[in-house]
Amino acid sequence: MRHTRRSFLGTVGAAATAGVIADKLGFAEAGSAQSKSPTGSTDKALFWIAAATPCDRNLNFDPAIYKDMLAWFKSQGADGVVVLGSTGEYPSFSVAERKKVAETALKNRSGLNIIVSSGTPNAPETIELSQHAAANGADGLLIIPPFYFKDPPQDGLIKYYSMIFDQVHIPINLYHYPRMSAVPVTVELLHALEKYPNLAGIKDSSGDANGYAKFVSEFPKLNMRTGTGNNLEHALANGMGAILAEGNVFTRQVAAVFAAKRAGQDIAAPLAKLREAQALLRPAGGGFAAMKYALSLQMGTRQTFARPPFVNVTDDQMAKIKDGVQQLKQFA
Repeated sequence: MRHTRRSFLGTVGAAATAGVIADKLGFAEAGSAQSKSPTGSTDKALFWIAAATPCDRNLNFDPAIYKDMLAWFKSQGADGVVVLGSTGEYPSFSVAERKKVAETALKNRSGLNIIVSSGTPNAPETIELSQHAAANGADGLLIIPPFYFKDPPQDGLIKYYSMIFDQVHIPINLYHYPRMSAVPVTVELLHALEKYPNLAGIKDSSGDANGYAKFVSEFPKLNMRTGTGNNLEHALANGMGAILAEGNVFTRQVAAVFAAKRAGQDIAAPLAKLREAQALLRPAGGGFAAMKYALSLQMGTRQTFARPPFVNVTDDQMAKIKDGVQQLKQFA
C-alpha cells in the first residue's frame, strides 16, 4: 500500500504547510552536528526537526519560547532543526520577521545544526534571507523553488538557483515539495547544479517512495534527506538524513530510531514505538496550533499559537491533546 503523509499523529509524517495539514499530518505534514562539507560528511544520517514557530496570543513571534524549544529539542535527542520551514509557517512571516526568527535560533542553537529555510517566490528576497542566514552562522539553507509561476522552464529554474549559488556559499539544499510549490525539484535540475560545491542535497517532502529512491540512487554523495516518515527506513539504510515535522512532539521517539541505527541495531522496534506514540494523539485532530499546544504541554511552557489563516485549537481538541500528552509522558 502506498504510504502518504496523511497523519502527523497516526503515521510517520513530515513537514507540511497547514493548508493541507489536516490531510497531511493528522495533527491533521534525528549525534553530532553535521559537517559543513556538504558532500564529504561521514555522518549524514542526522535527525532534523522541521521546527514550529511559536507565536504569542497577539500572534507575534515569541523568542523566549523558541529559545526554550531549541534547548528542549536538543535534550530530547535531535541533531538539528530547520528554521521557518513549512511547519514553521514561513509564508506567514515577513522578511524582517524571518530574519528575527533566524537570528533567535542562531543565537540560541543549543548545539543543534541549524538549517534556515530562506525560499520566497523571488530571487532578491531569497538571496537577502540566504545571505542573512549565512552571515549569522547558519549551517545550511533549505530553498524551495519559486512557487507562484507554475511549470517554469527548466532553464529558468537553473538560472534562478544559479543566481543564489553565485552569491551564497554555505551548504544549500533544494526543497522538493511539489504538492505545495507545484514546482518539483528534478534529477535533471540537481545535475545541472552539481558544479556548485555547496550543493548539499535536498529535502524530499513529496512522500513518493519511488521518486525518493531515485534521488538517493542518483546522488549518493549528497544528503538526500527525507521529509516524510514513510521514506525514513530507506533514508537510514542509505546513510541519508531526515527533516521531520513529527519531531516537534515525538522528538525522543524519532531520536530513538536514529540511535538504534547508529548502534547497528534493527530499527523496526523503535519505529513501531514511534507509530504507537503518534496514535496516542491521533484523536485530537489536526493543525499547527494543535502541534504547538501539545509541545507547550510537554515542555511546561505557556501556550503558543498559529497565525491566520489557521485557527486556534478548540476546547475539545485541548482536552484530547492533554489526555494524549499525559499518556505520552508515561510511554516507554
